[in-house]
Amino acid sequence: MSDRRGGPGVARREPSLLDAVTFDALGLGDRTYLLHDDAVAVVVDPQRDPQPYLETAARLGVRITHVLETHIHNDYVSGGLALARRAGATYVLPRGEKVAFADERLALGDRQHFITGTLRVQALSTPGHTPHHLSYLVESTRAPLGTGGYVCTGGSLLGGGSGRTDLSGEELVRPLARAQWESVRRLLVTLDETTVVLPTHGFGSFCSSTPAVDAGDGVVTIALERTRNPVARRDLDEFVRDITEDRPPIPRHYHYMGALNRAGAREVRTGQTAIVSATSLTRVLERDGYVVDLRPRRAYAGRHRIGTLNIELGVNLTTYFGWLVPFDAPFSLIAESPEEIEEARALIARIGRDEIAGWAPSTELLGAGRGIGTYPVATFADLAHSASGSGLPSVLDVRHPSEWRAGHLREARHLPLPELAAARSALPDEGRIWVHCAAGFRAAIAASMLAAVGRSPVLIDDLFANAAPAGLEIETGERDCTGTGDVPIVAR
Repeated sequence: MSDRRGGPGVARREPSLLDAVTFDALGLGDRTYLLHDDAVAVVVDPQRDPQPYLETAARLGVRITHVLETHIHNDYVSGGLALARRAGATYVLPRGEKVAFADERLALGDRQHFITGTLRVQALSTPGHTPHHLSYLVESTRAPLGTGGYVCTGGSLLGGGSGRTDLSGEELVRPLARAQWESVRRLLVTLDETTVVLPTHGFGSFCSSTPAVDAGDGVVTIALERTRNPVARRDLDEFVRDITEDRPPIPRHYHYMGALNRAGAREVRTGQTAIVSATSLTRVLERDGYVVDLRPRRAYAGRHRIGTLNIELGVNLTTYFGWLVPFDAPFSLIAESPEEIEEARALIARIGRDEIAGWAPSTELLGAGRGIGTYPVATFADLAHSASGSGLPSVLDVRHPSEWRAGHLREARHLPLPELAAARSALPDEGRIWVHCAAGFRAAIAASMLAAVGRSPVLIDDLFANAAPAGLEIETGERDCTGTGDVPIVAR
């Protein structure tokens, strides 16, 4: 499997007593693992669709006996319960988590273990990312215990970092940050240095406090993390300050995922999505619903239905759909083919968005007539050429705050994409607004939002790395998010 939803890759260890298969949830920045001994397998932190794990187990000729959750997830709907039911496996959760299906789960606490086949699985209490978080040490009973194996760390110890601690409520942010430091230290100090670290988050996930650090050969070990992980290099107070003061934004849909996972999510619904008319799409918009156009950004800019939201079909659809389309809002989709709709359905089902009002083929919606819009597409070189004696035209930067602080156009206004809908009154009513992000994806969404309310966007479809070579001045530090009042610039 190698489509946009991600697929498994097999990581082999020598001697071949224990193997791990990795499934990447591209776009979400998460990973699921299937560990096996050629006879039985355990699956750790599965995504919602159980089919890839069942198919891989069948291909390997192994039986899934246990499905493990390191924690109740905030960023996606787990497929753990559905997979356990389909496979006839035991569903394992951290002790202390309250769920609606208590009679169908095995609750494990610190240092408790079980053996399946020749796999020994021990639970290690590692609170921090969530209050009841567990890591799982998976070893072969055919090798001396404590001499390697794998540790599945969920949102605790990550590659070059650790999971964020602010997803369980503001009052727990600092206590969980202190717990996170202790938990990561525990793993670094007590586990054998050859133990391979298999984190769930940290590959672009907003559950990570910092981006993951590449391990070069892709293998992250306890030995490597002892040398580079911030927890190993910082004392407790410094770590708590760093992880709590400069936090990544929290996607809107995170507020719903925990409740769905505690209730026990049903399997993804199957069946064709109904085709709807242009009139039906208009009704959705009139009822405060959303119509999401999945086409490429340049095609959308060239011709689109005014009022629609352009989120390109691809791995980032899941996160930004969940972030920008309210969880209880009705929605329809526009695409170029039924195959694209099915791909989109699979991506947004990861976050529990199953109720699609319908979809419409773009070719039937974009003929001549009222309600059709267009806006220009440009590069940073075009922006530089547009400068006059009074400076640049109106420029809107919709990247995240950390990106802005690292470097931004001197005359730009900053309004992170998730805040745009609520704060667009801070933008000028007339004239063109040049919109950019890091590579064009988020800017395309922002441009469609501005066009929907009668503004005149120019989509900068370009890499931000091209801004300085184009002659645009870059500065670093802080500035008021609307650009209406400056505070001192702090150069780095």
